[in-house]
Amino acid sequence: MKKIEAIIRPERLTETIKGLKKIGITGFTVSQVVGRGKQKDTQGVYRGKNYQVTLHPKVKMEIVLSDYLVESTIQTIVKSAQTSEDGDGKIYVYPILEAYNIRTGTIDYDIEDLAKGEG
Repeated sequence: MKKIEAIIRPERLTETIKGLKKIGITGFTVSQVVGRGKQKDTQGVYRGKNYQVTLHPKVKMEIVLSDYLVESTIQTIVKSAQTSEDGDGKIYVYPILEAYNIRTGTIDYDIEDLAKGEG
């Protein structure tokens, strides 16, 4: 089992979700986050005053799935979220040792159910 965390531009979220659905990935978590990488600072205006934006709004997608689905999922996220500009984001992959079903309290051996939104 693996966990994919993808930090992407908010405006690319809908396209990324569509891409994931096309390959059968319907179970994921989405959070609004802010962060900083190579993307340049921008200027904002609030109540007539300029300010410097150093933390940029992003979206974090978290997906837990079987090892054999990782490569196609990463390729789909890259194709869907990429603009070829600084600030497109990052993808991190982590090993998952166990997953538990909260409803039953038992270990979930069938992670494909989580990936397809059935768990």
